[in-house]
Amino acid sequence: MSSIPGDLRYTKNHEWVRLGADGNVTMGITDHAQELMGEIVMVELPLAGQDLRAGQSAGVLEAVKTAEDFYAPVDGKVVAANEALESDPGLVNRDCYGEGWLITIHPSNPSQFEGLLDAGQYKELAGE
Repeated sequence: MSSIPGDLRYTKNHEWVRLGADGNVTMGITDHAQELMGEIVMVELPLAGQDLRAGQSAGVLEAVKTAEDFYAPVDGKVVAANEALESDPGLVNRDCYGEGWLITIHPSNPSQFEGLLDAGQYKELAGE
């Protein structure tokens, strides 16, 4: 069974989202998603300053046998991308909710965060 922290929000595309004290949101893929993908071997991240819309492809995760886009959970501007993933993409597999985060976004519409799935709703979606 996958880990689904109760203090995060989730998307239907298996991304987790954490609201920071500064109002920014940090996102990554869930434990469930990284288990399904297998060993992550490459990560393509957006550049800081890039504007994203909720549901828009923000980057790509490449595993040994598959490649999957990950999607912006909210509208906003990328303020940080996890550059450590360039040299160590396996961080996504080893610590998807911590050091394996993908990007941080400054939301242009903070209320979108509240519209994301809570842990119980995500657990149901993931069939756990």
